[in-house]
Amino acid sequence: MRMTSRATAALLGVAGLALGGCQSLQSSDNFLGLITPYRVEVVQGNVITKEQIEAVRPGITRAQVKDVLGTPLLADAFHTDRWDYVFSIRRQGAEPQDRRIVLMFESDRLKTIEGGDNLPSEREFVNSIDTFKTSRNAKPLAMAPEDVARLPKPVAPPPAPDAAASAPTRTYPPLEAR
Repeated sequence: MRMTSRATAALLGVAGLALGGCQSLQSSDNFLGLITPYRVEVVQGNVITKEQIEAVRPGITRAQVKDVLGTPLLADAFHTDRWDYVFSIRRQGAEPQDRRIVLMFESDRLKTIEGGDNLPSEREFVNSIDTFKTSRNAKPLAMAPEDVARLPKPVAPPPAPDAAASAPTRTYPPLEAR
């Protein structure tokens, strides 16, 4: 059965519209305002906060730096005196974040810190990635003094029995010769 030129043109037009619609779905965040595609959360590197970088000062050892900041994401075998701390996060509903801090060492002591000028505090970082801000209206986990007063009083445990009286008798031969 042979298709007419009108049917062929109509079929090509529908296929072109369908493919054009696919492109618009790729570039938008939702489809008709109803469906939002799932985006994978990608977190790479070490989260470095303002409090952590303030604890790192020139003159401290590599071990002390590692205790505060963790293991560096990049430690080049050819540049052993350079540690790179890189952090990036892509999370749906939050702004993407990229940070880079370079630490230079001289004979096992921290010499310089590059980057890290605009690091967030720990609280600011948590707030920046918290995408459930409007749904967290829970009361704080604390009891009022009158609620604490209504709790049942703890019961004192019974006194422990005398250890010598309750010791089991030996039913096996001694391990050492007498």
